Amino acid sequence: MLDHTPKASQPEIKEDLRKLYEAVDLDSAKKVRDQIIDKYETKAPKAATLLNETFDDITAVLTVPLKYRKRLRTTNGVDRLNQEIRRRERVIRIFPNEASVIRLMGALLMEQNEKWQAGRKYFDMDLYYQTAKNKVSSGTTAA
Repeated sequence: MLDHTPKASQPEIKEDLRKLYEAVDLDSAKKVRDQIIDKYETKAPKAATLLNETFDDITAVLTVPLKYRKRLRTTNGVDRLNQEIRRRERVIRIFPNEASVIRLMGALLMEQNEKWQAGRKYFDMDLYYQTAKNKVSSGTTAA
């Protein structure tokens, strides 16, 4: 028997998911999620179920101030660290043993840690703490 269920195209799903990722608050994200699930529950039931199950993980970044979201959503820091590891590994080419690899990577990670501690702040946590404090105090006064 032939399956006549309409199939969803990958670019179409991708565009709808982009709307979810770009939501500014949890309420708008929930609306977009519901629209996506309604649209794809027959075309792509597994994707709709997966979206519903992982919604909290996807939208976890919405709990931090808007100023920090882009940095937390991306993997640019990890990608940059991996590039630096590959760059240094290419110079050596062949490691004599596993311990030498660990020494090189350990030295690189310690250097990176020092840069993060002494360098410019990736983001100022004061704004995050203030936002969290405001959420808690507004939640307790409303209850």
